[in-house]
Amino acid sequence: MPASSRKRIVLLGATGSIGENALRVIAAHPDKLELVGIAAHSRHARLAEIARAHPGVHHVALFDDAAYADAKTSEAFPTGITLYRGLEGLNFLARLPEADTVLVAVVGTTGLEPAITALAAGKNLALASKEILVLAGKFIMAAARASGAKILPVDSEHNAVFQCIQGHPLADVSRIILTASGGAFRDWPVEKLAHVTVVDALKHPNWSMGPKITVDSATLANKGLELIEAQCLFGLRADQCHTVIHPQSIVHALVEFTDGAMLAQLCPPSMTFPIQHALLHPARAAGVDAPLDLTKLLSLEFRPVNEARFPLLRLAREAMNAGGSAPAIYNAANEIAVAAFLAGKIPFLAIPLIVDNTLQTHTSFEPADLAAVLAVDAEARRIASSQF
Repeated sequence: MPASSRKRIVLLGATGSIGENALRVIAAHPDKLELVGIAAHSRHARLAEIARAHPGVHHVALFDDAAYADAKTSEAFPTGITLYRGLEGLNFLARLPEADTVLVAVVGTTGLEPAITALAAGKNLALASKEILVLAGKFIMAAARASGAKILPVDSEHNAVFQCIQGHPLADVSRIILTASGGAFRDWPVEKLAHVTVVDALKHPNWSMGPKITVDSATLANKGLELIEAQCLFGLRADQCHTVIHPQSIVHALVEFTDGAMLAQLCPPSMTFPIQHALLHPARAAGVDAPLDLTKLLSLEFRPVNEARFPLLRLAREAMNAGGSAPAIYNAANEIAVAAFLAGKIPFLAIPLIVDNTLQTHTSFEPADLAAVLAVDAEARRIASSQF
């Protein structure tokens, strides 16, 4: 493929786990993909390494002011690189004229404005930050409709649904089923959960991910967020979105159609598969990691989810049914509670209590604009933080 026909990628969140896997995909397909812009929160030394490895990168952003100042002082970046900072820098990269696709893989709500900026500029949005749709799904979807840009899901479950429903009208979809590994404690006795440590919670059985999402996998908050995201992304009702425990993490989602037939998407538990699908869509190419070997795959197990064991999944369903600002409240309270747990300020079982109390305290309403959404997010964080 000629260089001029390569897809040009901006990667926001280049130094995180999604970013590093995206870099593997881009490096594996130099004839199809070119990296033209990168951003990170604060790891400027790693960002400089990435820039040196990808000569197409001429624009780099650091969200953290101190990291930006350090990078400017140390002159870490090669000649020809323009360095930007803060949210303004992320937004500049999101609308970079030469870019075709913007992969948003920043943690939390920081990527919300850049995601909308990218869509408004007509860039296809490869979306890995599930909080963005949970926080402001209707605004994200409206921005995509207005510009005609595509939203390409990078979460493995949503990418799986996306692949399964291609070519099928929405009216033919009866329900979707997202699979959950069950996290680090899926087989622990319930009484033992009172003694969970941070080290315990970060031992995910199947995936290699960042601390926050690994804890969310243990509580199933990640699955709750993914159900909310799926409802928005695919235009479904809350009662059409389901989940099951699937310990092997091989089947990433199933779609059931009105005739009772199901389609499932299978691949190994590596994020390179959904990332590559999103970046190359609609094309296919050889994968970065080895595919499944069915001669060694002995069984696929599915279990119903016990929502008494995973109360954050129940709370997510309640937020879905309430609608309005409730999903944003759920997300914000969970972020605060997980950060407090990781910092050793609260026990593991306090996470769902804080989320529940915040949902009960903050009255849900239908936000009229992004400013209202961000105000809800800030207030929910304040309420959650007041509980420890």
